[in-house]
Amino acid sequence: MDKKDVANIRKQLKTDNDLLRIADIFNVYIMKESTDMYHYQRQPFEMLDIDQQELFMNNFKKVLTGQMNEKLFELKFKRDAENSSQLILHKGLLGEGEDWQEQMLQMTEKMIQNPFEKDIVITFIRGEYMKPTKKRSEESDESSRDTVYSHPFTLCTVNKTEEPKKEIQFDYIEKEFKYKVEVDPVIDLKNPMTGFLFPCITNHASDVNHVLYAAPKANEPDFHFIEEVLNGEEIMTAQEDKAVFEEVIKSVVGDRLSPSTLAKVYSEINTTIEENEEDEPPKLDYKDVERVLTNSGEKVETDKVKEAFQLITDDESYELKAGSIVPKYKSKSIKIQTMIANISISPQDLQYVRQVNYKGKRCIMIEIEEDAEIDGFKMLPEAFGEE
Repeated sequence: MDKKDVANIRKQLKTDNDLLRIADIFNVYIMKESTDMYHYQRQPFEMLDIDQQELFMNNFKKVLTGQMNEKLFELKFKRDAENSSQLILHKGLLGEGEDWQEQMLQMTEKMIQNPFEKDIVITFIRGEYMKPTKKRSEESDESSRDTVYSHPFTLCTVNKTEEPKKEIQFDYIEKEFKYKVEVDPVIDLKNPMTGFLFPCITNHASDVNHVLYAAPKANEPDFHFIEEVLNGEEIMTAQEDKAVFEEVIKSVVGDRLSPSTLAKVYSEINTTIEENEEDEPPKLDYKDVERVLTNSGEKVETDKVKEAFQLITDDESYELKAGSIVPKYKSKSIKIQTMIANISISPQDLQYVRQVNYKGKRCIMIEIEEDAEIDGFKMLPEAFGEE
């Protein structure tokens, strides 16, 4: 799945939407101390009050929010895993009612093997997402909703509970202040801890060999959840891919690189991303990195790049996710770090930055087209070399 696929599903998560049908919602309350299923309940989603539906819908949107390979990860299932989550989830996808609930209880058992710091609530929904096909022609009378791609799915969110707030209230009738005492825990639906969507839906096709996993925090996936609960294969975060790329570049051309060359490197990679925007997110192997460096003006040898991949990743055939190296190319800021100050600049503007020697001192020079401002004041121009 890519960000467009995730966005297509997320935007459908709203009440009174004829393109999304949620059949059942299944909640399981887990006690932190014993990791027991204290209580569970399944009911038709439409039986919930509209306010409750809205709360859960926002919870589902939250768990599907974030950048791919930072917060959201498409996991490939391991083959021949014991008590396979792929098999459990696939059986649940084909089943209904009690059959689906039984499979979700099996997933719950896998999730509660390790104790939690607080009581938690695990929520599953069984639904169907429909994507309208496009009209064949402008002259056609056929509505885009006459034919749809249908995708049954299971979505899971894990939410912690909080102790109710202690409050002082004023009673208008009795005309007195009262201490409000609540003992029922509050489910924090605004900040899901983790979750997953099965199956992945890519380009209008359901992929039961992959599951979409939501990490607790960006670039901080729970590897126990990935490997033991979902039985997913090993992953690399965007942050880790970025670090590998930087180490490969340093190994091949050294740790000194001009800003203009770095700008060309990022531009080359961004072009690759844009050219493959309609296809699967592009990846870069050692040959692609060699091409990027060569097109950026660096003279490198293929074997040296290949050796760098082997040295750093233990796998010369490893592929870097291009989007992890220069995500959000036009809006991302790159930091230029010095002991005096840190400067943030977009990748495409690195070509206007130079490190120069001025009066025996190293200086950062940035080419600009207008007067620079500091706290609303325009900087007074000074001639280069003036005292």
